[in-house]
Amino acid sequence: MDVFRISGGNQLIGAVTASGSKNSSLPLFAASLLSEEESILENVPELSDIKFMAEIIRDLGAEVEKLNSHSWRVNPKAIVHYAPYELVRKMRASICLLGPLAARLGRAEIPMPGGCVIGNRPIDLHIRALEGLSAQVELKGGIVRIDASNLRGGSLFLGGRHGSSVTGTANAIMAASLASGITTIEGSACEPEIVDLCEMLLKMGAQITGIGSHLLSIEGVDRLHGCRHHVIPDRIETATYAIAAGITNGEILIKGCQSEHLGAFANVMQECGIELSNQAKSNLLIKVSPKGLNPFKVITLPYPGFPTDLQAQMTALACIAPGLSILTERVYPSRFMHVPELLRMGAEISLEGPSAVVQGGKRLTGAPVMASDLRASAALILAGLAAKDETWVQRIYHLDRGYDKFDKKLRALGAEVERLPENALPKSFTPFFE
Repeated sequence: MDVFRISGGNQLIGAVTASGSKNSSLPLFAASLLSEEESILENVPELSDIKFMAEIIRDLGAEVEKLNSHSWRVNPKAIVHYAPYELVRKMRASICLLGPLAARLGRAEIPMPGGCVIGNRPIDLHIRALEGLSAQVELKGGIVRIDASNLRGGSLFLGGRHGSSVTGTANAIMAASLASGITTIEGSACEPEIVDLCEMLLKMGAQITGIGSHLLSIEGVDRLHGCRHHVIPDRIETATYAIAAGITNGEILIKGCQSEHLGAFANVMQECGIELSNQAKSNLLIKVSPKGLNPFKVITLPYPGFPTDLQAQMTALACIAPGLSILTERVYPSRFMHVPELLRMGAEISLEGPSAVVQGGKRLTGAPVMASDLRASAALILAGLAAKDETWVQRIYHLDRGYDKFDKKLRALGAEVERLPENALPKSFTPFFE
């Protein structure tokens, strides 16, 4: 496994191009299975999660070819209805294969996805959606078995305890696209990634109205055809670079992004003293206000609320911003495993139920830290960019799941970030990781 060595203190200045969205690409790969015809996906990021999804779809029998660094061809003419546990266990997003397999083949068998370090992520809404489309669902031996031989439209409500399920909504939309009759989905997720999925399905011949709202109507069709689709830019990656500009007092131009997808994040940036200004089409300039950073309050909520996937990175920023900041997690209340690692770097943070209370303004000090998940990885790297001395971040394989060439892009902006083999860790750090 690799580690990151970071020498902090440099302002990040320059331009970076946003990659395609991970959270959009994965359901789009699944959607390609709805047709017997070939589909081409463009602007796909180079990530380990993408490779895992390609492996799973290939194991189902589809022809999967990487055309270039960001384009893939999927020909699913002959596929089977079951996926192996050894592949599915690597990635929770593989659950979004349930809808396409059930709709196209009339049945599906997918092992239950494993646990998640950021908290409980049940699949009850996925099951509710498929049962609402007259599918028979059985959970036995750790496997979800779906009999969808009589799939037909129905009225679904997908609101959950912490809001709508994005992947649950994706499964419902994909299954309903080939179900007979009309399906209405109330409480559907309306994230840009769901809109992107609907746009691809429209190209494939699906009939969907209400796109971008919490109420969707889908009229099932007999068959879908292949298409060519360009994945939207990754809003979480875009926002992470915006935070990087703020935490280093730098100035970054983010190219090829869609600022309208940032939702409440843009408002919080303004509150904490980070200016976002649209330049040419799809370009966003990020810099700190001349008055400097301010403390802020964040409550994570489903889109267009503040994303839970940015809470960890904002916690790192709160350590730098003078004053008292409060970050409340309403989507995954236990998603604070990055906090103990930030404390090792000298942060002043107390956890009060679902909230992190941060007394900021004190410069962090580099330390050996351990990443627990994808977004925590980014948060610790951001903290290292602002810290004095060296920060070593271990378990960065989490980072490779969701950030395309993160170290290379940061170096191009002036950061001192080096990817090294694990045996490069100073021997004095070893006890911290045992």
